[in-house]
Amino acid sequence: MSKKANFFAIFRSEPMQWGLRGDPFLWRDMKRTLKAISFPATEADLIALLEKTFRELTGHELPTKKTIGEDDSIFVEEYAHGGMSSGHVSIEFWRNVAIPMLCSRYRESLTR
Repeated sequence: MSKKANFFAIFRSEPMQWGLRGDPFLWRDMKRTLKAISFPATEADLIALLEKTFRELTGHELPTKKTIGEDDSIFVEEYAHGGMSSGHVSIEFWRNVAIPMLCSRYRESLTR
């Protein structure tokens, strides 16, 4: 693993598009929370750490797939700053966009 590999590398730039208004606040909280954590040895460890951090910051599990009756978003009061979807975090965005993006950046950081 590269000596430069760290969470700054994978959170370096924010996604160009978010799912809901709470997503950028969660992204920044995750970046802040993880900056002092040791970089994981494997991608599986990375995913587990991201899911654990998601749970700690939102108070909700990040489901692996949508089940019947499950909401597409969760509400996090701390991220409510105005607007129709204020405070809402998109499950689909985190599962299908953010985590795969972070994993891809993780793999890239290992080759540097």
